[in-house]
Amino acid sequence: MQVKVDTKEKFTTITPLEPNIYASMAVELNNKCKGFLQHDVRNMVLNLQSVDTVDDDTADTIAKLQQTFYDANASFVICEIKPLVEETFEKLELLEYLNVTPTESEAWDIIQMEEIERELLDTDDIEFNKND
Repeated sequence: MQVKVDTKEKFTTITPLEPNIYASMAVELNNKCKGFLQHDVRNMVLNLQSVDTVDDDTADTIAKLQQTFYDANASFVICEIKPLVEETFEKLELLEYLNVTPTESEAWDIIQMEEIERELLDTDDIEFNKND
């Protein structure tokens, strides 16, 4: 499966170049994306601009992949989904659980917000004043 990889300062964009992604290809995509969890730049944008269709297994694999990234304290955002791909996610009731944006720029905004959120939540020096 051919993909375009573009690494920026805070995230990597993976853009599959295949018009249709089936289960066997999804395994390859899954492995390629998971490999980035071992890099310094761990946040991922999956740009589906070139993908016209995905099968049910692929949609499920992508949803599980997003959860893998969040479990590893990294962001995973999907962008530029075409209507038939979106219908597949919706049919499987996965769309509402996915982090999806119309554009890559908006995906970057989500990653920035999640990075800030993680920094705030990971701070141990938060003090609360007790007013009696």
